Parts: sequence; C-alpha cells; structure tokens
Amino acid sequence: VHPLWQSPLTIPGGTRQSPINIQWRDSVYDPFLKPLKISYDPTTCLHIWNNGYSFLVEFDDSTDKSIIVGGPLENQYRLKQFHFHWGAINDWGSEHTVDSKFYPAELHLVHWNAVEYPTFEEAVMEGNGLAVIGVFLKLGARHEGLQTLVDALPAVKHK
Repeated sequence: VHPLWQSPLTIPGGTRQSPINIQWRDSVYDPFLKPLKISYDPTTCLHIWNNGYSFLVEFDDSTDKSIIVGGPLENQYRLKQFHFHWGAINDWGSEHTVDSKFYPAELHLVHWNAVEYPTFEEAVMEGNGLAVIGVFLKLGARHEGLQTLVDALPAVKHK
C-alpha cells in the first residue's frame, strides 16, 4: 500500500484500478501486440491549471490532432491532459510500483476514446473509455522540456 494510503481502495471497479504493482517475473511478452503510436501536436496545448492538489496541463481534444493508436487499443484515443504524482521525499511519489519499488514521480498522459464516446465525461464512466500512459520518473540531469513546465508553475500557485 502506498505510504499515503492507509487501506486499499474500496470503490468497486474490477481489475483496472490503481495503484498497480507491476511484477516483473509475472510479466508475459505478447508477440502479437502492435506498437503504440503516439502523435502529439504541441499547438493543442491549452493551459496549465491548479485543481487544489496538483496541476494539470490541458489540451484541445475537439479534434484528432493529439492521439495515440495501436498497442492494445481497439480505437484511437485523444489526449485530454497530463499530470504528475510526486511525494514529499525523493524515495517515493509514484502512484504505481514495479516489484513494490516506488519512483520519485510519475507522469500520467490521459487519453479518451472519442470514437466510441461523444465527450470525455462520458468516456470516463466506461471500461474502454480511457487510456492512460504512465511514465516513471527518476532523479537525473536537467531535462529542458520538463524545466519549461516547472518554470511556468509559479503562475498557477492557487486553485
């Protein structure tokens, strides 16, 4: 269980719930899985906003300009927003783990199935409505793209 969570989530939702502990030894290679194709248009980025406990970078999802397709996905999915999970200390902060190991932070790129659903809000309620790419982040050398985002954060101090 994550250090901040005292008990597992009790909300019903089946087997697709967070957090997930990815167990390396139980992972199985699927030779039939197609590559995941990511196509993002930077001009679709709208704004950064503070939701009271994190910040989100939101995108224009009214067209198919920023999408993912392939991999395990039956449809293409539009990018809606991305956000980060991080901790008070560098030892943990990621939502998910690998072999019970936490990472300092985790990036989530949230996409929705605009082929099957007319709005993001409707897609959220369905089992095939969202596709989230999670990226574990480690401490390391300065990353210019990430630094550009960090430099903008003082402008969204308040909800």
